[in-house]
Amino acid sequence: MAAERPFRPAFLAGLALAAVLGLAACSRAGGADQAPERGDRAVAKVDKTTVWTSDVKREAVAQGLIGEGEPLDVSSDLFRRVLDEVVDQKLLAAEALKRKLDKDPAAQRRLAAARERILGDMLVESVVSEAVNDGAIRGLYQEQQKLAKRSEEIKARQIVLATAADAEAVKKLLASGASFEALAMERSTDAATRFNGGDLGYFTVDVMPEAYDAALKTAKPGQVVGPFPVEGGVALVKVEDRRLEQPITLEAARPQIVRFLTYDQIRDLLEKLRSKSKVQLLVKPADGAVRATPPADAPKTPPAPPVVPPPAKAAKP
Repeated sequence: MAAERPFRPAFLAGLALAAVLGLAACSRAGGADQAPERGDRAVAKVDKTTVWTSDVKREAVAQGLIGEGEPLDVSSDLFRRVLDEVVDQKLLAAEALKRKLDKDPAAQRRLAAARERILGDMLVESVVSEAVNDGAIRGLYQEQQKLAKRSEEIKARQIVLATAADAEAVKKLLASGASFEALAMERSTDAATRFNGGDLGYFTVDVMPEAYDAALKTAKPGQVVGPFPVEGGVALVKVEDRRLEQPITLEAARPQIVRFLTYDQIRDLLEKLRSKSKVQLLVKPADGAVRATPPADAPKTPPAPPVVPPPAKAAKP
């Protein structure tokens, strides 16, 4: 006896829409056995209708189980599960056709709406795929790098002590050749940096408390500054390096650039289409209602390069 496949509410909700969409597909596809895509492979037959690997992958992408363009092994459990769902969709659609549900006015309106959605998505995908290419991404990245202002970064270590007397004692040990890193691990009271030898990493002074800015303003690599007051005591800081802030890499910036370019293309496309068409709204908005604004991650002007996350902050004064 075959094992029962559990019905999932989310799957059933999607199945209902898929069955409606399948009505048109079934009526058009018939018993055609020609592969819809190059290298496609037949993986099942539902009466006279062939199910292809591309059908299963498309369903997996639609459900968010894999990303667009990701592989899906035909021998995997995931492929088999989604294949079963595609077969169920085709069975439901075929039965709906037998019952002539596609002739119902409500079904025809839903099919027409689904067709418009799919065609609109395909147009957007086509426009975006042409415009959002590697050249456009690199061009915007280079433009942003030219506009970006780079601050100076400091790499330093710190030792936080309870009193100025304790700090002076540690400073004498440092002067006699003791390791700053070792003393940080032994003596520092700052739990955030003590166990990594007081390492603060690279940072810009604007992300640090004001006391650090004043103390490190003119400090040179290799110099120990302090003690100066910080939250929880006093600090000794050793400057290890000073450099210009490193620009974000193209690969790190790519997702944000792609998001911006995609939104920009969709916005331009819709503006052009609206300018060529006569759109008349027959209902008035409610008092105080405003038109939806673009999402925060799709700005109307090119985004500034993302800021490299700062290292853990030292104790505040």
